[in-house]
Amino acid sequence: MSSPTKQILSITDAAAERIKILIAKRDKPTVGIKVGVKQGGCSGLSYTFEYCDQKGEFDETIEDKGVVVIVDPKAVIFIIGTTLDFVDEKVKSGFVFINPNESGRCGCGSSFSVKR
Repeated sequence: MSSPTKQILSITDAAAERIKILIAKRDKPTVGIKVGVKQGGCSGLSYTFEYCDQKGEFDETIEDKGVVVIVDPKAVIFIIGTTLDFVDEKVKSGFVFINPNESGRCGCGSSFSVKR
């Protein structure tokens, strides 16, 4: 019996609504939002988040709550099981990655490290 596979990325209702708003405001055809990870920041890795005009051959696609999120194939290992949320608070608003693979995060929250 095989174990169930973990979902790469879950999207909260708040994140889905915000993605819908962002794409609706864009003046060009958009496949969805693309999520990735790059080297950088004081903790080693940073999330990337941008419009996706064309899906790459090896990109992973998550369709949920009426939105499409494309995951860069190089990022999958770092974000598997992550929840994408959107927070709108008095002092800040933005997308938040709730990542069970993180072993540390910098003080400003812009970079992270993963368990090895």
